[in-house]
Amino acid sequence: MFQMFDSKHDRLIDFGEFVRSLSIFHPKAPLEDKASFAFQLYNIRQTCYIRFEEANNYLILSEDNIDAIVLKTFEEADSKDHRKIDLEEWRAFVDRYPAVLKNMTLPYLV
Repeated sequence: MFQMFDSKHDRLIDFGEFVRSLSIFHPKAPLEDKASFAFQLYNIRQTCYIRFEEANNYLILSEDNIDAIVLKTFEEADSKDHRKIDLEEWRAFVDRYPAVLKNMTLPYLV
């Protein structure tokens, strides 16, 4: 996440970078921007795909529950059936299930 906030790639997050990065969490931020940001959060290895192993890194649940959630997500999102989710597939998935990005909004910013 630090790398995403550090848009100047200088290993520092200045106030401007911080504010720009947090703006993605505003309730009126475009869904498209939220989807792209969330995709990058899960795309840990910067491969332009979300892989099964990457998708379960942020969930604090039992191993079985995590696997079930990730498996269901891949069944729904991996429309190309190539065992990974690209940005195009992710955006289509988010369009169908916008609640997936619920954690990308801070309602206190209204």
